[in-house]
Amino acid sequence: MTFLWAFLVGGIICVVGQFLMDVVKLTPAHTMSSLVVAGAVLDGLGLYEPLVRFAGAGATVPITSFGNALVHGAMAEAKQHGLIGIVTGIFEVTSAGISAAIVFGFFMALIFRPKG
Repeated sequence: MTFLWAFLVGGIICVVGQFLMDVVKLTPAHTMSSLVVAGAVLDGLGLYEPLVRFAGAGATVPITSFGNALVHGAMAEAKQHGLIGIVTGIFEVTSAGISAAIVFGFFMALIFRPKG
């Protein structure tokens, strides 16, 4: 049942993104930014963690999870270190994923010949 909920929640998030591009006519960059902001707002309201517990990877894989991670890290560090923790918390939580994307992207560029 967990897989079904993950599939449905992740699919709904993707349908919202496709709706924003097809019907609202947002660019892909605006759509991605909107979904990140939506994840951040949901985490700020305390609604994203219950969604993660309910849907698992269906809520942690889409881009909305990045907004969740930003706010979650900032709030956790702000409790410990005050105002400066807001800035350091954002980087602490997301740095591993961003660093991995840069490193793996670099190695793929070395291995494969880009077309363009």
